[in-house]
Amino acid sequence: MHKIALVAISGVRVKDQELAQVGLTLPGFIERSRVISSLPSLGLLTLAAHVPNNWECTYIEASESIDPAYTRILTDGYDVVAISSLAARIDDAYHLADRLRKNGRFVAMGGLHVTACPQEAAQHADTIIQGEGERAIHACLKDFENGTTRAVYNSLQTPGLRFDFKDSKVPRYDLLNLSKYNRLTIQTSRGCPLNCSFCAASKTISTYKKKPIKHIRSELDAILKIWPDAFIELADDNTFIDKRWSKELVQLLSEYPFKWFTESDISVADNDSLLEALADSGCAQVLIGFESVNQAPLVSIDQNNWKARRWSRYIESIRKIQSFGISVNGCFILGHDGDDPSVFQKTYEFIQESGLSEVQITLLTPFPGTDLYHRLNREDRLFKETFWDQCTLFDLTFHPKGMSAEQLTTGFRQLMVDLYNPEATWQRKRAFAQQRRLRNHETNR
Repeated sequence: MHKIALVAISGVRVKDQELAQVGLTLPGFIERSRVISSLPSLGLLTLAAHVPNNWECTYIEASESIDPAYTRILTDGYDVVAISSLAARIDDAYHLADRLRKNGRFVAMGGLHVTACPQEAAQHADTIIQGEGERAIHACLKDFENGTTRAVYNSLQTPGLRFDFKDSKVPRYDLLNLSKYNRLTIQTSRGCPLNCSFCAASKTISTYKKKPIKHIRSELDAILKIWPDAFIELADDNTFIDKRWSKELVQLLSEYPFKWFTESDISVADNDSLLEALADSGCAQVLIGFESVNQAPLVSIDQNNWKARRWSRYIESIRKIQSFGISVNGCFILGHDGDDPSVFQKTYEFIQESGLSEVQITLLTPFPGTDLYHRLNREDRLFKETFWDQCTLFDLTFHPKGMSAEQLTTGFRQLMVDLYNPEATWQRKRAFAQQRRLRNHETNR
């Protein structure tokens, strides 16, 4: 039997040392960072389900040093090593791949960054997978058995490698040591039709598609067997864009004992019946990308100015969603071309006025392959052409338009302190808890 190691290189390291030190003292920032860092790689677990039956799979995480993974792979004698990494850790992934190849291991690489930068990745791998990997990994391993592997398996250009969700298989959750995690992930949809200019995930791997409800049920059943009280995070870019389908999804989730979290756009506030269903289904929180408290940066950020047209109803929508007892984690990006030094105070005031229960702020980051990256590169505004280890969402990588780089980084650090200090974090949690108690009281009357 052949053996394949699926290696997830996870975790990010903020390069801005002043910001990193500030973040280490802020409970609101630390809490979300721990959640993100403890998530397993759903992509690799999904690929594992599509590995041919005559292959033995092992899932390995390299969250800090790559050395333990390197030693384990050589010791256990894997025939193929498949590596996936975030952009911020891609240099570590390349280093591991180079070392393994020197020792005779066959290395495959895939994921968002590899799909966006195939020529770069190809210098470090025997084969690369662009786009969706379910059919590609199966084809690659069968070719490996026959000695006919290709340099590239591209589902975006090869019809035979395109994946249909009707052929989904349950991710290999059985490969995990569950004691290491505080939640598990499932994917119910892939891609997002809004195609925001800064988003690396909305269309890089796949166009927007929804998984059949019956397949999602199979995944939830599998999790229920191994972790009856798991917290579920939906690894979707925009779960509720299709309201009819998402109502079916929420109804399904309501049949399980799980608490769950997902990402959505603001239009979820427009549908009372969906909000009622969410409140009754165990939905603990919805993360929504507001992107900016100013309308100007939202113009042309997505197709048809979708977010810009909803900007005037942001606060009303937040309050509406939270009135159903559903926490909103509001996400804001600082550093848009329409931002000037006043944006930090405006963002703080907006968050205070809206009553958001949780907040996430990041710096605008031009990930490779995005429209934003190509525009800033054309405008000669990138600090350097490749800066992948700084794609942390907290490191500045380009020349801002409406303020200096120092004004942006200093203002961002101070806003982080203002939003994530113990008092501010506690006040947001307390306000939402009071709102939820009121909701429960009114519901039970």
